Amino acid sequence: MEDNFSNYFNQTGKVAKEYLETRIDLIKLQAAGKLSKALGLFFSMILAFLLFFFVIVFLGMVLGFWIGEMTNSFTIGFACSAGLFVVLLGILLIFRKPLIQGPISNMLIRELMSEMDMDDDEDKNKKREEDEAFSKKPEEEEELYEQL
Repeated sequence: MEDNFSNYFNQTGKVAKEYLETRIDLIKLQAAGKLSKALGLFFSMILAFLLFFFVIVFLGMVLGFWIGEMTNSFTIGFACSAGLFVVLLGILLIFRKPLIQGPISNMLIRELMSEMDMDDDEDKNKKREEDEAFSKKPEEEEELYEQL
């Protein structure tokens, strides 16, 4: 009888240890998934910003050459182009929260919340499956007990 109890506790300890190790691995994988999604979003935003930057630089050069040809002075053309960019920079600095910070933070929050919603749905499905499995166990135990 004591062997049965010690064997039962040894088995339970092993199962609990395996469960904890599996749970830790699952948490690590979920964190890695969220980190990779955030990094992917970050790098795609950096790439979009770089492309936008090059477009703006070349448009500034085109504007400078165009104004330079109109005024017959490339100095005046590029000065006007630079002045336009200084004005645009000022506008961006004044309205940076509603134009840049707000949309970016909302996009990050939306991405992370969608990931959490997917995790919650998976957890609900697992819990329902576990509940169904536990509801079947007493019946199986009764059948085994009756067989003995």
